[in-house]
Amino acid sequence: MSGKRAYVTIEKPGAHGAGRILAELGEELIAFRRDVHAHPELSFEEHRTTRAIADRLRAAGLAPEFVTATGLICDVGEGPVSAVLRADIDALPLDDLTGLPWASTVPEVAHACGHDVHLTALLGAGLALDRLHRETSGGLGGTIRLVFQPAEEVTPGGALTMIGQGVLEGVRRSFALHCDPNVDVGSVGSRIGPITAAGDTVIIRLSGHGGHTSRPHLTEDLVYALSRLATDLPATLSRLIDPRHAISLVWGHIESGHAPNAIPSTGLLTGTLRCLDVDGWNQVAEVLPDLVDRIAGPYGVQVDLDHRRGVPPVVNTEPEVSLAETAVREVLGPDSVQLTPQSMGGEDFAWYLAHTPGALIRLGTRTPGGRTYDLHQGDLVVDERAIATGARILCSIALRAIADDAGAFETFADASTTGRV
Repeated sequence: MSGKRAYVTIEKPGAHGAGRILAELGEELIAFRRDVHAHPELSFEEHRTTRAIADRLRAAGLAPEFVTATGLICDVGEGPVSAVLRADIDALPLDDLTGLPWASTVPEVAHACGHDVHLTALLGAGLALDRLHRETSGGLGGTIRLVFQPAEEVTPGGALTMIGQGVLEGVRRSFALHCDPNVDVGSVGSRIGPITAAGDTVIIRLSGHGGHTSRPHLTEDLVYALSRLATDLPATLSRLIDPRHAISLVWGHIESGHAPNAIPSTGLLTGTLRCLDVDGWNQVAEVLPDLVDRIAGPYGVQVDLDHRRGVPPVVNTEPEVSLAETAVREVLGPDSVQLTPQSMGGEDFAWYLAHTPGALIRLGTRTPGGRTYDLHQGDLVVDERAIATGARILCSIALRAIADDAGAFETFADASTTGRV
């Protein structure tokens, strides 16, 4: 297809709607997700997962492309790329404690963050969009790029690998879903602006001569220096950086010495630095080395700071949030969108939004009235209706993005599937 259509049309509204197609695929998608859940793979090791996705896309007549050793992209439709829809595909290094028949068969590896739901919802959306393209007069009117990304769970994230391979070239905007066990299935959480935080690792190693605790004046009192860094560094940062940046430095590990009467010669302090603002994130990187030296300097210890930059904040752009929320209401109903709180967790979808406008939307996975689970816990259970819900949302976002590029919108949703789950 050459050029853009003035508007998108369908022979009969809803006749070839994504809702109908996804209803036909429903059982297959649940089985696909359960198979992936039973065979989780860690970051950059997602070979079986990638092959399974590619095989299903090829079976539908699509042409997935392997961009890295694991993970792939697949374009659906014809013409300019209106949007990227991204799903992460890796699992976490912990045991599956669900006890479900499709629990992980791999010791100490589990899909405890919902990535199996993300990738299955995107697969379903891709299959439905391809059917719409083939069955609709004039096709979709544009192209949607499906990105199945490896290694979201490691820093700085597999997103950089994918972007470095050109997956965002010529792309107008990017969207992603992330499971949220605090939101009921059939609803989503959304917000404009920062929705997740930057996430860095801070490692500080101290060294000195050590000595006897009866003579601290003849040694470098390393434990005291370590304790001052542990308390003064977070406090001083909060006075140097605008508090509206929401800087949070929290220690997770402090280690030094063994005997009560011996000043040790080495010490270790590790933690995470989080921030909801890109400018604040960059400012901390500039001031941190000098600040560490100033706090530890009076005690004569040697200081080695290892500030490992992670991911920036995910900052949702207003037009894309508006587009996504409208698309969600189109298929789930007028009360299906709620304001979600900001999270201090990190998400490497931020790198996509550093290159394109876009939005991360939180997909409800809690059974109404049921238990609220936590992500990154081995007992995480999702309401599997979230798979079809996520696929419908992604289809609606994709179609609205294409139509938005064309300057007009005509409803694609199946009128029989516009109610809430």
